Formats: sequence, C-alpha cells, structure tokens
Amino acid sequence: MAAGAASAQYYEIANRLPGLLSPALSGSLNYKGFVELSGVAGLGDNRANFVGVSTSQGFRYASWFFMGVGMGIDVAMAQRDDGLSDLPPDQQPWYYQRSSSSTKAMLPIFSDFRFNIGPESGTSCYIDLKVGAAWFLGDSYFALRDARMGRGAQFYFKPSIGIRVPVNAQNPRQAFNFGITYQLITSGNNYSRYGNSVTLNSIGASISYEW
Repeated sequence: MAAGAASAQYYEIANRLPGLLSPALSGSLNYKGFVELSGVAGLGDNRANFVGVSTSQGFRYASWFFMGVGMGIDVAMAQRDDGLSDLPPDQQPWYYQRSSSSTKAMLPIFSDFRFNIGPESGTSCYIDLKVGAAWFLGDSYFALRDARMGRGAQFYFKPSIGIRVPVNAQNPRQAFNFGITYQLITSGNNYSRYGNSVTLNSIGASISYEW
C-alpha cells in the first residue's frame, strides 16, 4: 500500500512540474523557491542517519501559504551495531547474501506545503510538510541492523516546525528558516525477519533559505 501511494505521489508531482516551471522562468511575483540543508538521526532498531540538501519550487498563494514540488539528494548511513549481521553466513536470512551497503545515496521527490504563522516582515513561525517518494540509488540493498531496503519507491514524509527570520524588513520575501525535522521512510518493497515492510524513523534539524 505504501509503495502504491509513493508511486501515485511521484506521478502527481511529475504532472505538476511544467506548470510550476513556467512562473519561475517568467519571474511571476507568486513564484517562490527554497533550498534546504538537513540532518536527521535514526531511531529504533533499524535506524539510519541522513544528511541531505533539497530544493522546492512553487507558488506563494498567500503571505502565509506556499505549495510547490521539490527534490533532493541525501546520504543515508545505517547504524549497524548488532543484529543478524553477527550470525554465521549459513544462519543469516537469504537476503543477507545479496549485495548491500550500509551507506547509500537517496533521491526524494515530493510535494511541499508550507504554512507561516505571524507577520512576514518580522520573525515568525512556520510549519512545513514534505510528502512524496524516495529511492535508494544503485544496485545494492541498503543494509540495516536486521533488514534490507530495496531499490523500489519508498513512501517519504518529512514535517518540520521552526522559526522564519527575514533577511531585512525591506525585503521580507528573502529569509532564513531554522527548524526541527522528523523524517519517515517506509514501504513494502523491503526485506526483514517480519516480512517486506521496513520503516525508518529519524529526527533532527534543518536550515533553509527562501527567496
């Protein structure tokens, strides 16, 4: 189910791209862009840390609401301290014999919804929701403590909450954002002792610049 939702989200984003690129190229006043750097640390048994950069492009429909699409590139680093990897090869699950790596590049593609709370000209709060799909790049599996994540589409959800600081009062459209970020990645395209569903939960921080 998660894989189907991720694929549907991907096609919806692809269909929106032409309409979003046009105002960006024409200089429409409603166009707005973001570039973001984030780092999150994994939680739970199967956990991984992520460091990544992304960009979102879209429309500002009101001073308090932005909607657009985006993509990024992340480096995922699994934290494998224990688990089935310590077992002799003949006692490990079959998928442990496949090519795998504990460090992988990941490509997220998403819809981005941002809500500002407070006046645009001063320091204010924001809520940001990124929803889409993500893919681990390359032929090898992503090796976790006692699971493997495949190359298929993963459901991607990344909400953030934080503060928005304008560059200056005369140009409030340009601002820096500092936030606390949660990240969820899951699908049924994976392999574990309990089936094909593997979920990664992470929490961390982000900093972004908007124009």
